[in-house]
Amino acid sequence: MSEPAFFEVTHRGKDTLARCGILNTSHGQILTPAFLPSASHGTVKSCSPADVEEAGVEMLCANAYYLHLRPGEGVVGRLGGLHKFMGWHHPILTDSGGYQVFSLGDKRKLSEEGVWFRSSVDGSERFFSPEVSIAVQEALGADVIMAFDECTSYPFSVEEADRSLELTTRWAERSKAAHTTADQLLFGIVQGSVYPELRVRSARQLLEIGFDGYAIGGLSVGEPKDKTELALEATVSVLPEDQPRYLMGVGMPEDILSWVGYGIDLFDCVAPTKNARHGILYTSAGPVKIKNAKYAEEEGPPDPLCDCYTCRNFSLAYLRYLFLAVEYLASHLNTIHNLHFYSHLMAQIRQAISENRLEQFKAEWLGRLRAGDANRAGHGKSP
Repeated sequence: MSEPAFFEVTHRGKDTLARCGILNTSHGQILTPAFLPSASHGTVKSCSPADVEEAGVEMLCANAYYLHLRPGEGVVGRLGGLHKFMGWHHPILTDSGGYQVFSLGDKRKLSEEGVWFRSSVDGSERFFSPEVSIAVQEALGADVIMAFDECTSYPFSVEEADRSLELTTRWAERSKAAHTTADQLLFGIVQGSVYPELRVRSARQLLEIGFDGYAIGGLSVGEPKDKTELALEATVSVLPEDQPRYLMGVGMPEDILSWVGYGIDLFDCVAPTKNARHGILYTSAGPVKIKNAKYAEEEGPPDPLCDCYTCRNFSLAYLRYLFLAVEYLASHLNTIHNLHFYSHLMAQIRQAISENRLEQFKAEWLGRLRAGDANRAGHGKSP
């Protein structure tokens, strides 16, 4: 009997391009569409792996750039790989570091060979290239790794975007040539800024090289949503139906609901964890800012419809007190809730797709979201 394909589409929606699938890796299966919380430095901030697992998370997104700078891929590799090092025994995807290098701006020196920059940890001069990035990711031992690319900013001229995507294609070829680990899936990254014609060309060039899956990078960097939509629509029209699609750095709930209809399988974003640390909780009635005075005596949980550890045991009043007192427990409990919220949202999305009612679910959910925090009425009562 032959082994199952690493990716299988199990249901295609009738009202949109959305689909449900299963992504098989050496550390288990992921039901798609799926959201990958950020574990850039080898940890989901404020939470233990057990907390993250209990929240229903199936896969994490770590980062080759940060882990290369500290503690170093050699250390991680000698200690048994990233899964063992961070105590997470489920699938991990590592970003190549292209976006982090891009964010250095004029502090980097870009050439055909790669990028020179100074370490933010110790100030030493470092070099990242397709070959270095792949070697780092292979040493870390992630299940899904990314080709090294040049991410574009916004606004970006068509001439600049053209040059950048061609460099990304050449780097993609070198990334694939450098990839030697058979049990790691390698994804190429489509670039081209907001220009549909460039996105199509980039996707077609990557298809000629051939990858296990295809990511869409360089979006959600400040461009208007209508431009995001045009770029995404053009890209998806070229990508294969039978391979996974990953929209990088996109993960606000309303964005997931919008872009999952284009057949996107994987999302990642710092939103649930970063916003948790800033006192913003996602709920079925919209986001809650716990520092607001109206929650000072709110005896109910953040979301009466949520069954996470935080909502089962603590009031909004207590969470507000912890946040204002700058207690570490505030970030911990808030993050547990937000991760659970995202996991539940993705499960609801998968169910809606499988029942061919994604557009109905999206309309109902966005209606509650737009009503937002103001919808909460009374103490501890469901809105």
